[in-house]
Amino acid sequence: MITPEVPQNKSQYSPMAKSSVRNKPFSCFSDGFLYLGGALLAFLLVWSLWSYTVPHSFEPNGSTKSATNDPQTHQCVQENPAVNLGYDPPDQTFYDDQEMSYSIERPMKNWDEKRKEWLKRHPSFAPGARDRVVLVTGSQSKPCKNPIGDHLLLRFFKNKVDYCRIHGYDIFYNNVLLHPKMSSYWAKLPVVKAAMLAHPEAEWIWWVDSDAMFTDMEYKLPLRRYDYRNHNLVVHGWEKLIYKEKSWTALNAGVFLIRNCQWSMDFMEKWSSMGPMSSEYKKWGPIQRSVFKDKLFPESDDQSGLIYMLYQDKGLMDKIYLEGEYYFEGYWADIVPTYDNITEKYTELEKEDGKLRRRHAEKVSEQYGVFREPHLKEAGNGKGSWRRPFITHFTGCQPCSGDHNQIYHGETCWNGMVKALNFADNQVLRKYGFVHPDLLDSGTVTETPFDYPDDGPW
Repeated sequence: MITPEVPQNKSQYSPMAKSSVRNKPFSCFSDGFLYLGGALLAFLLVWSLWSYTVPHSFEPNGSTKSATNDPQTHQCVQENPAVNLGYDPPDQTFYDDQEMSYSIERPMKNWDEKRKEWLKRHPSFAPGARDRVVLVTGSQSKPCKNPIGDHLLLRFFKNKVDYCRIHGYDIFYNNVLLHPKMSSYWAKLPVVKAAMLAHPEAEWIWWVDSDAMFTDMEYKLPLRRYDYRNHNLVVHGWEKLIYKEKSWTALNAGVFLIRNCQWSMDFMEKWSSMGPMSSEYKKWGPIQRSVFKDKLFPESDDQSGLIYMLYQDKGLMDKIYLEGEYYFEGYWADIVPTYDNITEKYTELEKEDGKLRRRHAEKVSEQYGVFREPHLKEAGNGKGSWRRPFITHFTGCQPCSGDHNQIYHGETCWNGMVKALNFADNQVLRKYGFVHPDLLDSGTVTETPFDYPDDGPW
């Protein structure tokens, strides 16, 4: 017989000690916790063994891959684009119509309905469609005759890419003739029509000549102004010069903004009928010169054709906006000499307002353009203004061929382009911490110190 141990804790025999019956619930809970703890320990053991043999990430189709080999896992920020670039439903659209043609010679009918239906089938593109712009530009397919022409065109193109990146616009650069007869200044119309069909998601197609550049990288198109009365075509021009002075320079067709709609399709069809693809092309030059006495050359051109249509039908002014309130495009010979004064004025503004000289990401540059606007109320617009000109246009300089207008000296054109390009480039490089100290020296930059330009004499 085994003698029971004498308990060490005398309180177990105390009259005040708790009954052993009342301690059973605590015993049950203890057993439960022990059971759960054991189960959790077993689960963790199985999980750890499984993790060595099974990859951690899964493809949507059920296949697996190693997370360490997925480059997306190393991105700090996952992109979530506003539009779905990977979705094109099998539904039939105008693209499936074998009769549809991109050619300027083949009319497009019911474009508004077709474009609306496409947007309906691609709903992620609908938000923001009203303000969506595609910039179109281009040059010839062969190398330039001017020894520095290709370099200049590259820099002109970089300038447009910079502007589009800052403002979220798409850009298309074309260097082939989309119609064999529509060459020179007429080459733009076939490209613009093709761009309309290629970009039904865009409300506006913006043609900018290869010899035009952005020289105010902050300024953004005032699209609401053109929506107010439903204008469909915007060009830089003056009504007085069309109807009173009858000048072929009453507007400039090298930069224009055209709405992606049926009206524009019809208008371009009529406009291009004065071009080389038309059997009546030869008659239009003399007709244009009979109205516009200052037209210098005999053949029909796109600019004279556009002015002639406006002259013949003033009702077109309901749909065509002649922009003269800012440099929608501006004559380079008037603008280039003002860059130094403009630079000084903007530097003074930034010295006075720390908000304007604050370092910031390039993606938010538009906000700083808004901040700057109240300071520019007294700057004016156009000739004599110290506001940055929106677009500087080197008309007559011919950077690719080098066959510039004889009223200019070649070096005047080339030096003017270099100065304009660096003037614009400084506005871009500033976001990256550098500037050209000399606008005529493209190869030299200096790093901008903190709080530039307030810190130090500049």
